Amino acid sequence: MRAILLGGGLALVLSLLGTRVAISVLSAKGYGQEIRDDGPTSHHTKRGTPTMGGIVIIFASVLGYLVAKLVTWTPPSASAWLLLFLFVGLGMVGFLDDFIKIYKQRSLGLRSKAKMVGQTLIALTFGVLALSPWLESPTNGRTPASTNVSFLRDIEWLALPAILAVLLIWLIIAGTSNGVNLTDGLDGLAAGAATMVFGAYTLVNIWQFNQICPPGSSVGYCYEVRDPLDLAIVAAAITGACFGFLWWNASPARIFMGDTGSLALGGALAGLAILTRTELLLVVLGGLFLLETLSVMLQVGFFKVSGGKRIFRMAPLHHHFEMLGWEQVTVVIRFWIITGIFVAAGMGIFYAEWVANL
Repeated sequence: MRAILLGGGLALVLSLLGTRVAISVLSAKGYGQEIRDDGPTSHHTKRGTPTMGGIVIIFASVLGYLVAKLVTWTPPSASAWLLLFLFVGLGMVGFLDDFIKIYKQRSLGLRSKAKMVGQTLIALTFGVLALSPWLESPTNGRTPASTNVSFLRDIEWLALPAILAVLLIWLIIAGTSNGVNLTDGLDGLAAGAATMVFGAYTLVNIWQFNQICPPGSSVGYCYEVRDPLDLAIVAAAITGACFGFLWWNASPARIFMGDTGSLALGGALAGLAILTRTELLLVVLGGLFLLETLSVMLQVGFFKVSGGKRIFRMAPLHHHFEMLGWEQVTVVIRFWIITGIFVAAGMGIFYAEWVANL
């Protein structure tokens, strides 16, 4: 527990102070955000706001975790290394996207195919390693991930062949990282929502650690997770980093996280769902990200089928409410409330299932 508090607290302080430094450095170098011409006109005033603030979130999270492990004198686990690999790897894909936007002074960075190739390489590498017998725990014999589809734990009758399990992992990572990326369109929206969901996963991991199955058995209603306590430290560190960044990202934002931050955060959420064996629970906890993604899919699909008609005034969903005349702050706060409802529902389901099976 001490490592969890230390990792989260240190990441918060590093993010809070580091983001202020990043604003000065990025502003001095002219690394400002380019705004889509087809977006809401009210966003044009944001042109030139420093971007790539996700670098600070990644740095604060990783350093917070490593210092917590150093102070408590415990080695990092395979699950934590894998999660950090996914977190930093997708952050690097996002960084390339942001840098191209800045360098070429345009709102389009990496082409969609190039971005998907980068996400796929990182996701597939993560999936293969997470299922590899090379990373079986020497104490409980569990691999970081499972070939079973999971909700609150592995679903026994939904075991997949290894290749299909890797493809499912890729789908979860690609979908979640892009979902957070789509949500990052208003000041503080993605950072605030992510803080709540990562906070929920911190609690999930703590609970799993307290109710972990004994090595080599599944006595009682316990959780077969490889390294829940270490995952809790990483989740707490990312929670703290997002919270610190939100101080400067809240309206009016003085810095944006960019694709560097949104892709990294989405990947970390997907990684936590996979490594905690709660893949389908992420649909509930991250319900806001799912709604934002579905709004884009429905808009594009209906536009093509109907010959140019639209369901929403603009997608993703938060822009629709902007176009209806809602103030940006109003949209953000109400979407935070929606996230809170999803998180409360997800945590309620998680705990109720355990209580019901005592």
